[in-house]
Amino acid sequence: MTLFKQLILFTLMLFLILFTGTLLLSFNNTRSFLLNQLESHAQDTATSLGLAISQRAVEEDRASLESMINAVFDRGYYQTIRYVNVEGKVVVERQLAVTFEDVPSWFIALAPLDPPEASANVMAGWRQGGKIYVRSHPGFAYSALWKDSARMTLWFLSCAVFVFLVGGLGLRLLLRPLALVQRQADAICRKEYESQEPLPRTRELRQVVIAMNRMTFKVKEMFEEQAAFAEGFREHAYFDSLTGLGNRRYFEMQMRSRQEEREGAGGGLLLLVQIRDLQRLNRQRGLQAGDELLKAAAFILRDLAQSCSNPVLARLTGGDFAAFLPDSLSWEAPKIAEKTANALSRLAERKLSATENVANIGAVTYDTPTALGSLLSEADLALRTAQQKGPNAWHIRGITEETEKLHAGEQQWRRTLEDVLQARRIRFDAQAVVRTAVRNDCMHLEVFSRIVRGEDGVEFRAELFLPFAERLGLVSLLDRIVLEEAMRLDRQKLGVDAVAVNISPASLHDDDFRSWLHSALRDLPPSAPRLVFEFAESAAIRSLDSVRQFREHIRQWGHAVALDHYGQSLSRLGYLQLLRPDYVKVDRAYTEALKDSAGDSRFYIGSLCSVAHSIDVLVIAEGVETEEQIDMLKTLNIDGLQGYAIDRPKPMAGNSAGS
Repeated sequence: MTLFKQLILFTLMLFLILFTGTLLLSFNNTRSFLLNQLESHAQDTATSLGLAISQRAVEEDRASLESMINAVFDRGYYQTIRYVNVEGKVVVERQLAVTFEDVPSWFIALAPLDPPEASANVMAGWRQGGKIYVRSHPGFAYSALWKDSARMTLWFLSCAVFVFLVGGLGLRLLLRPLALVQRQADAICRKEYESQEPLPRTRELRQVVIAMNRMTFKVKEMFEEQAAFAEGFREHAYFDSLTGLGNRRYFEMQMRSRQEEREGAGGGLLLLVQIRDLQRLNRQRGLQAGDELLKAAAFILRDLAQSCSNPVLARLTGGDFAAFLPDSLSWEAPKIAEKTANALSRLAERKLSATENVANIGAVTYDTPTALGSLLSEADLALRTAQQKGPNAWHIRGITEETEKLHAGEQQWRRTLEDVLQARRIRFDAQAVVRTAVRNDCMHLEVFSRIVRGEDGVEFRAELFLPFAERLGLVSLLDRIVLEEAMRLDRQKLGVDAVAVNISPASLHDDDFRSWLHSALRDLPPSAPRLVFEFAESAAIRSLDSVRQFREHIRQWGHAVALDHYGQSLSRLGYLQLLRPDYVKVDRAYTEALKDSAGDSRFYIGSLCSVAHSIDVLVIAEGVETEEQIDMLKTLNIDGLQGYAIDRPKPMAGNSAGS
């Protein structure tokens, strides 16, 4: 029972005790007063009537005695009037039955009134004629007692209702700080930090609220310090403090991870950008001028990557930058390189560089997994060629093995995607994600999709076709097909309760897609698995509000939201508290780094687990391929594991969308 209800009941109980005591006291006093009045009334009547009939009594005039007694008795205030002569014989007697029309019988039984009988001698001079007896009728006394008790009860009931309503309102106002303290405590459990203002005026409650505010501030400070420590370490290990891009360590870690990912994308575009005459600029204008040029170049590269998902941007050393764009294909490379070179050349117009020759760009395209060393060698050769071409020049080299399988332009991709989506030629694989502590306990299955080209049956992984689907406005239709297949699954046959599906935040901006999805989730059959909507971290950050609103909406039906490739975008940890996903998947680059070293990557994963667990977010490691990685991840308090060491992706039999 709440404190408010207890105080209300306690107040009403005190009020009931007060009412009962007052009512009993008033009742007894009124009853005693009425009995005295009845006795006095009877005695006065007996005395006056004895005087009135004295002469008639001596003369034994019975008719006159009856007439006079009847005249008094008929007034209705008497229960009995009796005249007895000196011999003790009743001469005249009148009686009135005791009946009560307006008084409940239970009240009469509860408060009996037995009025005393008064008497007076009937004397005529010195002669005694007899004796008169009078008993007052109690009906009027009962009526007065009942009305008085009823009025008092009604008054107390009215006061009780008033106390309940007004007192309850007053208690709510007085106890509001306690309700706010409860809300503060609940908010802390959700890792939200609210401060209660203004402070209550009641001294005790004021002290409680001050202590609660102080504790909230301390808990918030502890979380921020923990997050800042983890972010500070990651920035020191993987960030370039001047430009805000990744450093060489970050670049190599990400590239090795992507090249070693067996089911990852097999191609992309790598650019090496070299700022010219940086040392000369530093000597002529000072280090600050060189820093401004590097920041401007980093801004251009960051702007270049806005339209790409999961880019890798880094300052390698001095004036050398690298940009890996996994979504770009060979036919797009000249346009991207030219656009970047033109943007960099315009820095000379802003007087940021020492010469008109601001930078050269060397690029390499590839469509098959290639070692990082080979990519860098080819990109370096392209850079040397660009330097020989002249100021602000660029050059592209290509590494290819199966270029003929890929399309050469957007229109061809459009025709292929539209054909695939219309025929629903999509193949689905699933891979298990297990709990670290119990590897046979499957947390969920993650569904991967491939499209099958109609004319030759060539399959393309999502990493290849998704960028074009987003660019051509077809991604929401693709996501809908994938989700429809996931919704047809039977959790009993799967052996798990949840299925994770990657979707694009761009679909959340499609009104038709949102309307369909909300309706489908509402009508989902009980046999369907719980859905976990995974968003790539870099894409989710760009649509943070949409993803957060989507999460709030789907949770009412028991579904979840998660972040994939966490740590790839070098974003800050603070937004986790705002988004509150059910889990995050640590990018395989950090897991991959555990193979060779237990240093920076291990510390970062451990810090991430600590911060995420403090806000009830699970952490899953993807790309787990060795038992050594598993043993190390166990020590880092990781919640789940996914990778070839656990389970390989398997076709989902009977669940392909088309053929």
